[in-house]
Amino acid sequence: MSLNKIRSGFSAGLLTALLLQATASFAADLPTFKLEMKDGVLNPARIEVPAGQKIKITVHNTGTSAVEFESVQLRKEKVLAPGAESFVVIAPLSPGEYKFFDDFHQSAKGVIVAK
Repeated sequence: MSLNKIRSGFSAGLLTALLLQATASFAADLPTFKLEMKDGVLNPARIEVPAGQKIKITVHNTGTSAVEFESVQLRKEKVLAPGAESFVVIAPLSPGEYKFFDDFHQSAKGVIVAK
């Protein structure tokens, strides 16, 4: 492998690492709301957020089966294995209500209320 290819690969890897770090840092600065999903139960099922501001929702699956945070209105979905935790970042919302649900447990429905 040539030295130029090694440098190019190193530069691309470094750039990717820096972008991931910047994204994580940016997400850490957002107003954050917690959602627990557990075998068809959402806690809380109603999340009030500020309108006009980008937000982050941390999703923690505390149940024994997989869950999927999904919102057709917000065009977001995130699958989590049992015990997993992740997050979704949502663009600024206009005042109103935005439905979400657990696609693996259809009876589990919630709403994000932007005020």
